[in-house]
Amino acid sequence: MTRDDLARHIHRRSLLHGHFVLRSGATSDRYFDKYLFESDPTLLRAIAEAMAPLVPSGIDALAGLELGGIPLAVMLSQVTGLPCRFVRKAAKEYGTRRLAEGGDIEGQRLLVIEDVITSGGQVVISSRDLRALGASVDHALCVIDREAGGGEALAGIGVDLRPLFRMSELEAAAAG
Repeated sequence: MTRDDLARHIHRRSLLHGHFVLRSGATSDRYFDKYLFESDPTLLRAIAEAMAPLVPSGIDALAGLELGGIPLAVMLSQVTGLPCRFVRKAAKEYGTRRLAEGGDIEGQRLLVIEDVITSGGQVVISSRDLRALGASVDHALCVIDREAGGGEALAGIGVDLRPLFRMSELEAAAAG
């Protein structure tokens, strides 16, 4: 599948029309329902294969963010052979009381994995939390950058955002 074919497939599968409130609080008449592309095993595999070349060298583990980054991290782990961690929005209050499950993160070079980034808020929070626990976080990888300030917010904390697609690319591929 070509890059343009993948973009068109994601766009067709995931674009919804209506009135939506985004995580950032902004409203939109369009919404990419990430769970529609993440729940399609063939499409998810194609996305992971396209994301694999964007993984920086020297990464110890993929850090999938709750909830949308988890299936992506698992599939990308299958494609790259890198182990993955499952990062909660907050450490659970029982059992292990960990923020990240699946293995140690202290001293690890983690690549944060997210599905769609708008303002970058949760990736900023999670990157800081992982760093506070001793992980090195210098890069984040997402499927869709909505081009709404997320890249700039991450750059502000020293995290390089690597999107598979920018929203404008998806729209251009769908129009063409």
